[in-house]
Amino acid sequence: MTEKVRVKVEGRLLVLTNLDKVLYPDTTFTKAEVIDYYTRIAPVLLPHLKGRPLTVKRYPNGVEGQFFFEKNAPEHTPDWVRTVTLPAPGSTKNREEIDFAVVEDLPTLVYYANLAALEIHVPMWRVAKDGEPQPPDTLVFDLDPGAPATIVDCCRVAVLLRQALADDGLDCFPKTSGQKGMQLYVPWDRGPGTSDYAKALARRMQAEHNEFVTSVMAKKERPGKVFIDWSQNNPAKTTVAPYSLRAARRPTASAPLLWGEVEACDSPDQLVFTAPDVLERVAEHGDLFVPLTA
Repeated sequence: MTEKVRVKVEGRLLVLTNLDKVLYPDTTFTKAEVIDYYTRIAPVLLPHLKGRPLTVKRYPNGVEGQFFFEKNAPEHTPDWVRTVTLPAPGSTKNREEIDFAVVEDLPTLVYYANLAALEIHVPMWRVAKDGEPQPPDTLVFDLDPGAPATIVDCCRVAVLLRQALADDGLDCFPKTSGQKGMQLYVPWDRGPGTSDYAKALARRMQAEHNEFVTSVMAKKERPGKVFIDWSQNNPAKTTVAPYSLRAARRPTASAPLLWGEVEACDSPDQLVFTAPDVLERVAEHGDLFVPLTA
């Protein structure tokens, strides 16, 4: 029989289930601990989710079990969860539209954590109060190392990108992916041209640093190089949100970084942060991505 616990979260009644279920077997990290992490990280996470249509990866039987992507809000979604109906070109389920959830408060975040939605992914654009999609407010570079390259090599490329962006009058902010790579986020107020700009800069980086950089997705081009994935700026694509957990062997999270950490990185282990690590980092540094919420 499924154990159910009724709780009130900011006035909303939620029924939590299977709290003792281990979702990360290597560390016996349970569903209760996932919910606790998302509850405690919410003050810095929620501003990055505000207005952004949600995609989640759900792991009902833990990271070793089957998972599924979910864009459409589940049928049992409470009526107090904000949803927006948006076109769904290329939907794998042949939907013309999808009802996306938008996570803007703690009850909604806890609701999804209770669904074992370990990974939270969002696009680089928001919807207005009336649900109308807005131009992108963020540009992202996803830096993916092709073995034997590691995140150490990604850091080297990130520093080069930071300088190139600065030359164009743009700031950028680094974070780990929570897995093997990292991302650079760029606050953007120059209209809908993020994809074209990111592609052009990635191509330039490849031309200037061909020995360790590629902007080509083909696997054969990537061993020993850092792939600068500019395609994440396609409006139909999403990127793992800052502070989201990842479905790794341990409960790692996508952690914002200090540039000093990026510059000093000489071992991949230096930039692996678990949920408790990330909570400690926020207690010490606050939200290193706060400029992206302006």
